[in-house]
Amino acid sequence: MRLILEVWRQDGPAAEGRFETHEITDATPEMSLLELLDRLNHELADRDIDPVAFESDCREGICGTCGVDVNGVPHGSEDNVPACGQHARSFSDGQTVRFAPFRAKAFPVLRDLIVDRTGLDRIIQAGGTVAVDAGTAPDADTLQVTHDAAERALDFAACIGCGACVSACPNGAAYLFTGAKLAHLALIPHGRQERAKRARSMVAQMEHEFGPCSQIGECALACPAEIPLTAVATINRERIRAALRRKAN
Repeated sequence: MRLILEVWRQDGPAAEGRFETHEITDATPEMSLLELLDRLNHELADRDIDPVAFESDCREGICGTCGVDVNGVPHGSEDNVPACGQHARSFSDGQTVRFAPFRAKAFPVLRDLIVDRTGLDRIIQAGGTVAVDAGTAPDADTLQVTHDAAERALDFAACIGCGACVSACPNGAAYLFTGAKLAHLALIPHGRQERAKRARSMVAQMEHEFGPCSQIGECALACPAEIPLTAVATINRERIRAALRRKAN
């Protein structure tokens, strides 16, 4: 299987980037997109050319580090599948496959296909935690959570923080990511004392670094964890709740 790879190369954050074209003549349909990049890097190394820098870890759709734009789509053409889970069989023989870093103002390029996604970390640092007493584990029934609430919380907690939602949004918004974190922690009793403060601080940090919601819904299609769009609605719900509680106090 022959594929033409157009890959973004950028030597550093301040360097000017460009696309380089390379040909892979021995690709197989079962190769993942990351394995295509591995194959390319082997050829580049054999020619004493610097390999393409890209991120990956588990390659099982769990870690969220493999995010790249493929032919202009975060992760690739298949909805809700990370780049490591998408394969060469999605392309026809001789087709051009363009690899680019996630495109968002909040994700500056560090090198080649690697972007700085620490803006998402700063949202979590702003309030995505709960305060618990350290020491002996409490009894299992000390904090009761219904089955439905636990399942819904786990659905939102499935977010792997890959940043595809940000790249998919024309405004570079992080509403799906932030909403998933707020919804997850709002559904369990452990963080109720910090709930209002969490909403105010996390939303403020999100709006400081990321764009406004486009209200189109591309984020949900790009999300490998299939976080529902109801996470986006959580932003306003938690923000309004926090404002009302501040007035009441």
